Amino acid sequence: MLFKYSGQITHEARAKNASWAITYADLITLLLTFFVLLLVILNEEEKHIDRVINKLLNETYLELKKIESNYLKVTRETNGVKLTVSSGRLFNSLEASVLQSALPLLDQIGAIIRVSKLLHVNEDPKYNKFLKTIIKLGKELNVEIRCEGHTDNDPVPEKSKFENNWDLSTARALNIVQYISNKSKIPEKQFSAMGYGEFRPVVNIDTVDKTLVAINNANAKNRRVEIYLDAFLKTNILTK
Repeated sequence: MLFKYSGQITHEARAKNASWAITYADLITLLLTFFVLLLVILNEEEKHIDRVINKLLNETYLELKKIESNYLKVTRETNGVKLTVSSGRLFNSLEASVLQSALPLLDQIGAIIRVSKLLHVNEDPKYNKFLKTIIKLGKELNVEIRCEGHTDNDPVPEKSKFENNWDLSTARALNIVQYISNKSKIPEKQFSAMGYGEFRPVVNIDTVDKTLVAINNANAKNRRVEIYLDAFLKTNILTK
């Protein structure tokens, strides 16, 4: 009797000691469920933000597409819109000053971007939810107009005022963004300029036929200016 009674007490004690584990497991399950739901909500918010940004970019792309021509190519890129203009349309050989004949084209580009919804999203009530979601994430919408200059691989003559193709392409890109910013009144903080010289060709000169026509055509394609309109989220430093 004593052995049986003692065994019963031991079993009940063990059951009481193990009861906390059930409660702990329930708590862990609830926490896991909470974090999974939180992850789903955040993922949906990010998808919503991406959809809105792409919608805004698509609207601007369609407007810019209307002025596409033989010397202006407009394409929709993953993160924005790219405009490619032949350098021969914009500059004289070995010069960085924008040709007067090219100014109307730059005026059109600047005017379309200036009035785009992308730059005025704060003024439209239907985007309030979009903006509030961004703020909640500690982010802000960043819109950047980036200009990149490119040349062919012919070296710059010794008597040129530019040290090399890198210098020439950078000066050209800078003059483009300065003109568009000044004329369109888009704040300078939304622009950036850089030059790549001959180092990012669209046509590898080593792969074309060694005929004068083929080489000239390849060089003409490589001499270009690319203007990118990008939109993406960045951390709001005021929330840090």
